[in-house]
Amino acid sequence: MFRDEKEIREDCNEEERTDELTEATEECSAEEVETTCAEDEVCEEVTEEAPVASEEACEESGECDEDTEPTEECCEEDEPSEDLEEASEEEDSEESEDEILTMEDAEALDFDPLQPGDVLEGTVVQVNDENVLVDVRYKSDGVIPYSELRLKSGESPEDVFSIGQEIPVYILSVDGRDGAVLASYRRALDEIAWDHLYELHEEGAIIEAPVVEEVKGGLVLDVLGLRGFMPASHVDRGFVSDLSQYVGEEVRAKVVELDRNKNRIIASRKAVIENEHAKQRDETWAELEEGQVRTGVVKGLTDFGAFVDLGGVDGLLHVSQMSWGRVDHPSDVLKVGEEIDVKVLKVDREGEKISLGLKQLLPDPWSTIEENYAPGQVVGGRIMRIAPFGAFVQLEPGVEGLVHISELADYHVTEPSEVVSEGEDVQVKVLRVQPDERRISLSLKEARREVEPTPRKQTRRTGNLTLGDVFGDLLTETRDRLREDEEEESEEESKEE
Repeated sequence: MFRDEKEIREDCNEEERTDELTEATEECSAEEVETTCAEDEVCEEVTEEAPVASEEACEESGECDEDTEPTEECCEEDEPSEDLEEASEEEDSEESEDEILTMEDAEALDFDPLQPGDVLEGTVVQVNDENVLVDVRYKSDGVIPYSELRLKSGESPEDVFSIGQEIPVYILSVDGRDGAVLASYRRALDEIAWDHLYELHEEGAIIEAPVVEEVKGGLVLDVLGLRGFMPASHVDRGFVSDLSQYVGEEVRAKVVELDRNKNRIIASRKAVIENEHAKQRDETWAELEEGQVRTGVVKGLTDFGAFVDLGGVDGLLHVSQMSWGRVDHPSDVLKVGEEIDVKVLKVDREGEKISLGLKQLLPDPWSTIEENYAPGQVVGGRIMRIAPFGAFVQLEPGVEGLVHISELADYHVTEPSEVVSEGEDVQVKVLRVQPDERRISLSLKEARREVEPTPRKQTRRTGNLTLGDVFGDLLTETRDRLREDEEEESEEESKEE
């Protein structure tokens, strides 16, 4: 692989002799001295100015005649000159031996000079339990110690590396004397990751990184093999009480702060969510129209209704619009996170308010009320609420009828609570059905008469006739009209409530 030292020295000696002969020839020509070795004086002049010239040099130059022999004086001066040159060459060769060999070897193998901090591609040539040898196109292979391999827990070098595999390496050190190269696979990956992260940061790109662990104040991420941190305030748009739910999950985030010198990487999932939310919000507002049926997700529940996310925009589903029947609390019908279909009832773009309805997508029980309930029919129901003028009875979800206070009992009732209570199951008789006005008049006392008939006491009249005997029918009709007026007023008050 390397040139023999003897050959190198012989080449150097030959080059130096040729140089000396050239110098002597040029000096002789400048002084216009005829180079005739036959004349002693000329030979002495040439010898004095070029003491290194020898017999062999004169013959090679052709300046001496063929029949002329060099003088004894010239030959005597030539011999010590050669010994001196050889000694000088040996010293120079010993001092620069390492440098000459290194340059020759590099030229022979087309080596590029290696410097600590270089990152280049290498080919794995050997794998063992202690290190990995990599061909880096240098006079010796690079050695990657076990500590610089970046192995996961339980992994061995054979699990990750194979002979012939191309891997990036980071040059840690290069020994100029023996050419030993110490390299790192771990640091090469770090350098590549940092360069890539800076590109992503400048572009504002989104990265996907697994959550490694939960720490005080946030989450630790594996960002392209580097340790990144996500503060708790950057995990979501709102406050997150339990960060452990993200451990082991892969999150989409954006790098908001990057400092290579301090080894600091700050990522934000909130920035990604807000950006996507704003984009989705604009699209939803552009498409939203009254009368649409849209799919949403229940975000929160209150006493008066539920907030539904329609896609970046929240709408209010009032408790009165959840069912045709009475709903005491939204939690009785819905739960947070549930996906439901709702109808858009009203859109206020200036005030950014949206009213939604759920019961509009359910069958209206009043559409078939006449088929299910006929006057004179006795049906079961439940007392839902009590008013000063009577009690409301639910016959089915969305269908309520009024039992006027005069229809609660056969005797005079001062307060409806004297006869019935909320939540009580009762039997009532249908008196009148008004589907257009969504009203049903009921009677509790009539139903009780039919269910539990009681004999009427026979009274014997004596004396003069009473007003009841004369105007009985008229009084009954008047009472019914007054009762209807009271029912209408009470139902209107109920609706207003």
